[in-house]
Amino acid sequence: SYAVLVLGLVHNWFGLGTVVNAVSVQELFLVSWLVVIVMLTLATLRLPLAFTVLFGLVDVALLLVLLGTTQASTGLLKAGGYVVFAFAAVGVYLFYDATTQATGGPALPLGKPLIHG
Repeated sequence: SYAVLVLGLVHNWFGLGTVVNAVSVQELFLVSWLVVIVMLTLATLRLPLAFTVLFGLVDVALLLVLLGTTQASTGLLKAGGYVVFAFAAVGVYLFYDATTQATGGPALPLGKPLIHG
């Protein structure tokens, strides 16, 4: 959804006109998603650690992209992109675990939860 937002802003599909308005829209979008994903991260604290790591990396990526957008820093945006690759790798690991178990294989280690009930 962020890619569609940025593409629309670059091509002025939303009729915002100025770059300042476009940056404000991006900031609002990123802050909104950051709040939602942080709440989801807190909800994963009782799940195996791999899930918390996944959502924590999404939090870090969103924060880096937000800071890169507000400060017009290509370095922060690039760092955010690297973190996206990291959380994608964790997501692939979780997907592989699920497919392995669904086909009768053993579960992969996902780590102990940070909060024990």
